[in-house]
Formats: sequence, C-alpha cells, structure tokens
Amino acid sequence: MPRRILQGVVVSDKQDKTVVVRVERRYMHPIYKKFIRRSKKYQAHDPANAGKVGDMVRIRECAPISKTKRWELLQETAP
Repeated sequence: MPRRILQGVVVSDKQDKTVVVRVERRYMHPIYKKFIRRSKKYQAHDPANAGKVGDMVRIRECAPISKTKRWELLQETAP
C-alpha cells in the first residue's frame, strides 16, 4: 500500500527533531454546496531540524516513531 503524502505549512519548530505541520483541505458542504476549508495539524519527524516556521513542506506517512509522530518530513518546497 502506498504511503500518503500531504503538503502543508510548518507552524511550530520548537521541539527537537519534530515539526508541527498544518495541512488544509477543501471540501464541498453537502447541503449548501459551498466550499469549506478545514485544517489539521500533524507532528512530523525532522532529524536534521531543517523545517522552520512558515516553510511549505511535504510530509509522508511512516511507521510510528513516538506516541504522536506517524509522519516524516519529506522535502521543503518553495513558498
């Protein structure tokens, strides 16, 4: 089964080897047919501490690293 890849913005880099990434998605409301934005925060493993607040990054699903980390930093993309 392929690993999911998501794109989002780093909102916190205060932890060691971990970044918090906010991923936004858009979906249509079933009754009003209006597009709604929803976001969710994921903790991702960043062994080199390369991610900084405001960076647009891609994260990939991986095996559990800790209680909350199930994603790893794949690459940084240009903002």
